[in-house]
Amino acid sequence: MELAEPRILKYNGREYPCCASLTMGIIGGKWKTVILYHLINGKLRYNELRKCMPTVTERTLALQLQALEEDGIILREVFHKKPPLKVEYSLTDLGSTLVPLIQAIANWGDSVAEN
Repeated sequence: MELAEPRILKYNGREYPCCASLTMGIIGGKWKTVILYHLINGKLRYNELRKCMPTVTERTLALQLQALEEDGIILREVFHKKPPLKVEYSLTDLGSTLVPLIQAIANWGDSVAEN
């Protein structure tokens, strides 16, 4: 792999020193990749995501969902038709481009996990 000439990359009003930094800035951290992994198969409501990730705090989940939405990776749909309020999360078209990467990360984790 040949190293590219240093340049500043811009995305969503932020600057990154390289492409790997940009990618990790968007999906890095303990929970963002986990959220994306659970959204691969389709829409989930907030409580469904909480059940998939029982150790995440409500505040952390809400903040991570908000960050992913601001970066255009997930879509938050609010349905006002009748109480109770219904909110669903799904991958955007941009978020769907991350599926092979998220699956590769999950596969790697499976391959090194101790049984």
